[in-house]
Amino acid sequence: MDTLDPLRYPVGRLPRDNSPLPANEREAILTIFESTPGTIRSLVSGLTDAQLDTPYRPGGWTIRQVVHHVPDSHINAYVRMKLAATEDAPVIRTYAEQLWAELPEAKSAPIAMSLDLLDGLHRRWVAFLRGLDEAEFRKTFVHPEWGPVTLDGALRMYGWHCRHHTAHINLGIAAGA
Repeated sequence: MDTLDPLRYPVGRLPRDNSPLPANEREAILTIFESTPGTIRSLVSGLTDAQLDTPYRPGGWTIRQVVHHVPDSHINAYVRMKLAATEDAPVIRTYAEQLWAELPEAKSAPIAMSLDLLDGLHRRWVAFLRGLDEAEFRKTFVHPEWGPVTLDGALRMYGWHCRHHTAHINLGIAAGA
């Protein structure tokens, strides 16, 4: 029986589906990519350092760590997708996201730098993806743990990732951050 923790997975589990996305679903995900930087910026606007340093769930990251994590993760995703578009099924590197979240800047740096990075990154990412043709979304990168991931499969995952961490920030705010 799946005992999904709604605080850890507020929008459900990460989808792993490499099937082709219909154009309207792909566009809906790109719209999520476009709106996420502004949504996150709006959610955290006006939060104090004490609020930013409040975990969104017991044992979870602080809101500050989540804000810094999203561009860390999305930079990796952007590079993976560009590699897939330009190489033949490249094997990508993973990164230790838990350790990145414990680095000093992820735990204490002002969030404005990550909000600005996320904004520019998402504008560039969406421009790149909107420039691809249908066949290019079937190109793959190879993840060492998951195996081949199509660009459509990666789109699904990172559309989820945007919603997942936006929900975490909302949980932190609702919990009194």
